[in-house]
Amino acid sequence: MNDHPSIPGAPAAGSTLALALAPFDELRTSVSSHLDTAARAWFDRALDEAAARPGLHGPISVWELRLAEAGRRCGPEHADAVRILILRAARADADTLTRVYRQGTAAERRAVLHALPHLVPGPDAVTIVEDALRTNDTRLVAAALGPYAARHLDTHNWRHGVLKCLFTGVPVDEVADLAHRARADAELARMLSDYADERSAAGRPVPEDLYRVLALTEPASGGEHPPGPEPASGRASGPATDVPTAPEPSPHPGTPSGKES
Repeated sequence: MNDHPSIPGAPAAGSTLALALAPFDELRTSVSSHLDTAARAWFDRALDEAAARPGLHGPISVWELRLAEAGRRCGPEHADAVRILILRAARADADTLTRVYRQGTAAERRAVLHALPHLVPGPDAVTIVEDALRTNDTRLVAAALGPYAARHLDTHNWRHGVLKCLFTGVPVDEVADLAHRARADAELARMLSDYADERSAAGRPVPEDLYRVLALTEPASGGEHPPGPEPASGRASGPATDVPTAPEPSPHPGTPSGKES
């Protein structure tokens, strides 16, 4: 993963959570301090354009074009943060973010995922997270399991997202609020144990992160905490990842085959 600008109080450098958690003012200051004169002028102009004409205008808005240019203008190491700030300046709501996500490149989709906790207060954009968890792009998977998923992703899909991290190599440090959501989750513990058994039986190493998450599933001494939001009424609760859920062994090595009961 690319290194991101240093942000006071943010997670360690290189963590996608740094972008999802950083206050906008600190993020803008940090980005501006790392840009050269030409890039900073482009960045300021892009933010002004987005603020002056927010929302959607015609087939595509000017600020959407700036999202596509961000990597070339400001460098790939700053592009995620620049795109998040443009989305914020454009006051993008859930519908706009969904449109940008569906039409965007992987880099633009990643920026949308980082922007969700900043811009969408409710569960209206959960379908974006679910789509990202169906991919095998590890940077999208990491971004999808940020603070927005911690607050709004239903328990079934969140569990499968954690397993997706384990078999694609995404560090579980990227999963926001992991300790709280995993606590006292007996079903997650069963799924992790099944995955570990499957790996061992196939002669494959068990990721160290699996044991870290398994330890977190122990009940807290003060009583159990609910692992997270359950699916909303009327919503399908099928897995948001491509983790197989059939009880028979997976045909793809390293892919969990446990099924929630």
